[in-house]
Amino acid sequence: MEKLNNLLEGIASPLKAYANCLLRIGLGLSFFLHGYGKVPINEGFVGWLASKGISSASVVAPLIAWGELLSGLGILLGGLIGTRAAILGNLVTRLSGGTIGVIMIGAIIIAHSDWGFFIGERGSVLFASEQLFLLLLGIYFAIKGND
Repeated sequence: MEKLNNLLEGIASPLKAYANCLLRIGLGLSFFLHGYGKVPINEGFVGWLASKGISSASVVAPLIAWGELLSGLGILLGGLIGTRAAILGNLVTRLSGGTIGVIMIGAIIIAHSDWGFFIGERGSVLFASEQLFLLLLGIYFAIKGND
């Protein structure tokens, strides 16, 4: 066991500095692309939000799309900004992570409320875990910032 652990530590050790960056890239790209795919806002998205009971769906739809796009960009750029301006980079990362947290809470409640962790079709349970993962990553960056 110890030999295996030492081998894995030897492989992972030079990469540890990049682990946080991998999370940042995954979350940032995911959110940027989700938002980018919604711009320009189409009537189908607005209609879908309205069908879910969202009042003022024509106002909420662009907020969601631009929130996803900009928070994803903020997660990606927050770390880069932090190399030159630590406080600003930390602020951008934390605000973007918090925005992602809020968006994901809304997404889980509105879009995925019929999905459970242990119930539903196999695909929907898996997808619900993705939503939870994105929520937790957003909260992670809101709390941790660039530290």
